[in-house]
Amino acid sequence: MIDFFEQLDTSITLWINGLHFPFLDKFMWAISAKVTWIPYYLFIIYLVFKRYSPKVLLLFFALILVSVGLSDFISSQIIKETVQRYRPSHNLNLQHLLHLFQFQDGSFYRGGQFGFVSSHSANFFAIATFAYLTLKQSIKKCGYWFFVIAILVALSRVYLGVHYLSDVVVGGGIGILIAYLVHRLGFVRGRKLIEN
Repeated sequence: MIDFFEQLDTSITLWINGLHFPFLDKFMWAISAKVTWIPYYLFIIYLVFKRYSPKVLLLFFALILVSVGLSDFISSQIIKETVQRYRPSHNLNLQHLLHLFQFQDGSFYRGGQFGFVSSHSANFFAIATFAYLTLKQSIKKCGYWFFVIAILVALSRVYLGVHYLSDVVVGGGIGILIAYLVHRLGFVRGRKLIEN
């Protein structure tokens, strides 16, 4: 059964990675870059600023950083180093089947050695969850766009050949769980104390 799921995971990963076009390569590289999303982060802060008091905004800012920090630490420093599953781009059996992003100097982007779980996915789903839970009363259905962005970033990592689909799915789950707990235990209680 484990072999079946591993084979399925590899097949889906290779299929997503195989959908490459020159334009899509550049697009997915840009999507995967954290600096691309600075306007997105600022937009979230702006939405919170419009909805809440400055004190609540500071609480939000501090706790969303805690959520992302925990997601990144748990995914990168604990799980990756414990599981030590090679990325597809470092798997000797898959390297020749992958289409990797090529830099101008001719070298290829392979990411770090280990890939389970994806910290990109964990971090972006943590941001999406925390922002959604904070703003869901004021932005209604638009809040789902936070998750669309997180999914797009996660898929970009698979497209680039540096993560299996399972890496980003589990990473996303970790980000959601951490952000939910930090929001529930920190933001909800802290906001009540500030506003009362």
